[in-house]
Amino acid sequence: MKILAVTACPTGIAHTYMAAEALEQAAKKKGHEIKVETRGSVGVENELTEEEIKEADAIILACDTAVPMEKFEGKKLLNVSVSEAIKNADDLIDRAMNANIYKSSNNNTDNDKKTETIKKEPTGVYKHLMNGVSYMIPFVVAGGIAIAISFLFGYDSASNEGTLAYYLMGIGGGAGAFGLMIPVLAGYIAYSIADRPGLAPGMIGGMVATQINAGFLGGLAAGFLAGYIVLAIKKYIKLPKNLQGIMPVLIIPVLGSLATGLLLFYVIGTPVAAINNGMNNFLMGMSGTNAIILGAVLGLMMAIDMGGPINKAAYAFGTATLTAAVGTGSEVMAAVMAAGMTPPLGIALATVLFKHKFTKAEIEAGKACWVLGASFITEGAIPFAAADPIRVIPSLMVGSAVTGALSMAFNATLAVPHGGIFVFFAVENLIGYIISIVAGTFVTAFLVGSLKRNIEELAVEKK
Repeated sequence: MKILAVTACPTGIAHTYMAAEALEQAAKKKGHEIKVETRGSVGVENELTEEEIKEADAIILACDTAVPMEKFEGKKLLNVSVSEAIKNADDLIDRAMNANIYKSSNNNTDNDKKTETIKKEPTGVYKHLMNGVSYMIPFVVAGGIAIAISFLFGYDSASNEGTLAYYLMGIGGGAGAFGLMIPVLAGYIAYSIADRPGLAPGMIGGMVATQINAGFLGGLAAGFLAGYIVLAIKKYIKLPKNLQGIMPVLIIPVLGSLATGLLLFYVIGTPVAAINNGMNNFLMGMSGTNAIILGAVLGLMMAIDMGGPINKAAYAFGTATLTAAVGTGSEVMAAVMAAGMTPPLGIALATVLFKHKFTKAEIEAGKACWVLGASFITEGAIPFAAADPIRVIPSLMVGSAVTGALSMAFNATLAVPHGGIFVFFAVENLIGYIISIVAGTFVTAFLVGSLKRNIEELAVEKK
């Protein structure tokens, strides 16, 4: 059988490629031919051609972000989450053979009774939010690094135009990459909801949210507002056939942008801005025990599902704090990244210190966890957690909670939302930050080593 697949996770960094590898291995094991298109942070790779789609027997979409669906019209199509592809790739290959025929919402032909219509628009607030966050992250990374480098070259408020530090801040700061974060977030939330027609109203709404100082929360409100307004326009405004061509270039962008912008200015912008400012003031004023507790909670969230919805919620919260911390870095973002590095690093250390608790294959896999953890790819710990969840996951959670709490206690800040050790130059109080990560890594390793059972004991029980 010829199977095609598309994988896409919100950040486009780890789950996208882990899902692709899992599907490829499962298909080959069953004797099927497969090609997987990945939609990661570097863009579309191994793109599916029209001819390949035409010849395919089945298609698997393992995506947590919006993917163009029109080209799959009339094919057997299975639509699942990225995490399901990682955990149950074998089952997905079998299910794809009996999948329903995809018919888009634009197809007026009645579906067969046995065929379930799959809507083109992805469903779920989480999916729309993560689509916006995934497109926003490169702007945050580029802006944060530019800002951090500007400070290395001595930027301050008195820096004159013409200096390298001044221009670096211009590239990364509020007039550059950081100024685009909220519009991009809002635009691609709206894109996820309403497809391409939602992009312009969403981005314009994001700019309005920036003007009224509504920040990250304003961007969320603008994105969802624009997306659903555009859906309503598409549904309720019907033009004669000879005028339908002006819908996407005139009617939708103009009405969608005006409705979104005016609602933000007159109705929801002021309360959202007040909430956003209140949250920022609370975080900026947080210290002592409260900060430590917040760091511990964020650490638990980063480790509990390692790239799943809870992890991504903590990560989105961390990136949101960066929008209010231009030029200063965020303590919350620092705690989130440190806690996300700890699980794979702790597993890697455990495979070194407690070799009798792991198989030879796991010990080899543990070597890769050093690199994954150092790169802030929490998902590196997933295979170990899946093999022994009752013992491993609580160990990871405790270790990450320790790291998050210590990071907040040391008042470490970070101006970049990703990169692990490669962006340590953007960390304030680096020594305390490293101590936090090392402490959490050792706690994780010793808990895993203490709780896991010896390989020999398990082998005897199986016999």
